[in-house]
Amino acid sequence: MSDGEREVVEANARFYRAFEALDIAEMDRVWAHGAHVRCVHPGWPLLTGWDAVRESWDRIFTNTAEMRFTLSDVHAVLGEDLAWVTCTENILSEVAGRVSVTAILATNLFERAADALGRVSEVGAAEVLAAGRLEIGELLEELLEAEIALKLLDEGG
Repeated sequence: MSDGEREVVEANARFYRAFEALDIAEMDRVWAHGAHVRCVHPGWPLLTGWDAVRESWDRIFTNTAEMRFTLSDVHAVLGEDLAWVTCTENILSEVAGRVSVTAILATNLFERAADALGRVSEVGAAEVLAAGRLEIGELLEELLEAEIALKLLDEGG
C-alpha cells in the first residue's frame, strides 16, 4: 500500500472513530464543509450541503446509544485531489433500545484541501445496488465525475 493510500485509509478510519464515539465535534473535523458535500445514509434521501449532512449526524447521534464498526474489504483509490474508499461496514448498533447487526457496502469520497483529506460524500451502496442502478465500478466512476463537476461549479467553472 502506498503512502497516499495509507493516508486515505487513515482518513476513513478517523471518520469511523468519530461515528463510533457519536462525536459531532469530531465529525466537524473529518468532513469537508461546503455546498458540494453529499451523504446518503441507508434508508434516507440524498442530503446535499454540509449543513444538511451535519444535521443528519446530530440526529443520528442523539438517537443512538452505541455504534460499533468492523470494516472489511477496505480498498482505497487515489486521484489528484480526490480519493475514495470502498469497504463493508459490519455494524453493531443500539438505537431506541434495539440492538441490530448488519453489513452495508459503503463508498466514502475524500477531497484534499490544505494538506488534509476531508470527507465529501458517503454512499451506502446497498440501496443503490438493490435498486439495480449501477455496478459498483460504474458507481465509483459516476461519483468521481459528479464530485468533479460539483467542484467546478463551486469554483465558478
